[in-house]
Amino acid sequence: MVARAHTVAFQGVEARTVEVQCAVSPGLPAFSIVGLPDKAVSEARDRVRSALSAMAIALPSKRITINLSPADLPKEGSHFDLPIAVALLSALEIIPADAAEGTIALGELSLDGSLVPVVGALPAAMTAASEDRMLLCPKASSAEAAWVGATQVIGAGSLGDVVRHFSGQCPLPAAQPGEVNLTPSVRDLRDVKGQERAKRALEIAAAGRHHLIMIGTPGSGKSMLAARLPGILPPLTAVEALETSMIQSLCGLLDEGGINRTRPFREPHHTASMAAIVGGGKGAKPGEISLAHNGVLFMDEFPEFPRTVLETLRQPIESGEVMVARANAHVKYPCRFMLVAAANPCKCGYLTDPSRACSRAPGCGEDYLNRISGPLMDRFDLRIEVPPVGFTDLDLPPSGDSSATVAARVENARALQAERFRGMPNLRQNSDAEGKVLEQIATPDAEGKAVLLKAADQFGLSARAFHRILRVARTIADLDGSADIRRPHVAEALSFRISARVMA
Repeated sequence: MVARAHTVAFQGVEARTVEVQCAVSPGLPAFSIVGLPDKAVSEARDRVRSALSAMAIALPSKRITINLSPADLPKEGSHFDLPIAVALLSALEIIPADAAEGTIALGELSLDGSLVPVVGALPAAMTAASEDRMLLCPKASSAEAAWVGATQVIGAGSLGDVVRHFSGQCPLPAAQPGEVNLTPSVRDLRDVKGQERAKRALEIAAAGRHHLIMIGTPGSGKSMLAARLPGILPPLTAVEALETSMIQSLCGLLDEGGINRTRPFREPHHTASMAAIVGGGKGAKPGEISLAHNGVLFMDEFPEFPRTVLETLRQPIESGEVMVARANAHVKYPCRFMLVAAANPCKCGYLTDPSRACSRAPGCGEDYLNRISGPLMDRFDLRIEVPPVGFTDLDLPPSGDSSATVAARVENARALQAERFRGMPNLRQNSDAEGKVLEQIATPDAEGKAVLLKAADQFGLSARAFHRILRVARTIADLDGSADIRRPHVAEALSFRISARVMA
């Protein structure tokens, strides 16, 4: 007789069903696990044996074989402990076989039989719902899995609780979703003295999810401005929160099962490797661009990142997803993020500061910014120079709108876009529009079109740049509450694209 239980193996954010087969047959006593397990899965036999011993359950003096099917799919992680134990208990007729087969289980076992929380409970719950099965997981992981709502989630504290639940002695209650976390930003745009043009660029970028690069001398406020971006972004929608939380669940970043409605803000150091930024490493884990999905990826000291790392951003920026291809894994992750980059104008940082003489100008700045390739620079919708703030300006009272006021305008603009793209699942913000959709929503009036065509001819704009200017102009019109794109909207979009030192 072969007993069966089910669990999942993670491939990106997708959780593939794995059938755990257990056969107890005559022969020399042995406990083997087959089906392409990694080291953590192979060690499960010792944890399961110790957990059963703690429950005073002795294994028979027979040959125990665990097969993880499909056998050609790599199995990684300690979450296979619980399904192996459930299949074995079913084979020993301690729990009903039909209950084990109708359950997807995942969880790590301690030597005393208690269950340790594992990553990936949320994607596993999605798979359980699609297959109309119940999800069994550690109690500490059940709150995040319960957010799916389409399937029953049972959280157990120990293997003994699992046995008592399946045998009917003490049924466990269904898990409840964790708290919704919305962390308000304590950093206000009004804290930034001056820099009104940069603040305007942040507002446009937030409203349409446009990529932004800021170039300025050290201490001019680039990082300070970027740190206030989360305060003007609207909360995640229900769909976006679930997408983002699935990635965070795989990385163990969900706090006590709570779903975070605050948009991610990731700021990796410029020494980060390609695997850290794009994804990869053991098991092809998600990188910073995927952890920033539906949020912001802030890359300070942008030219200091390795050239190979910067170039790998080009395709994910366009497609909104990344394929991590390795010899033993091909995994796809979503990465619809807003890229905000900050850079000095040159290596020393003071090329544009007239009060400090640079002996290598202008070659110093050209060499430094040329680390950012033309195709990558072409993908930035907004480009601004951030001038230094004078000492006298620092004593001035706060100026400009507060983050709350700007956030209200951004939310209204995004509401217009949500209505505009209703029924188009792959389109959410103006930056996503292309082809015929872009022609329909972003055709300027006669005066605006004339200005745009003249600028395109004078500055030799690429087709990509032309379309990105149209998207930015559409966002500016949305912020203005205008259904039509007029000449001022196009002119402002062009002003953020073309600069004396930051060319298109």
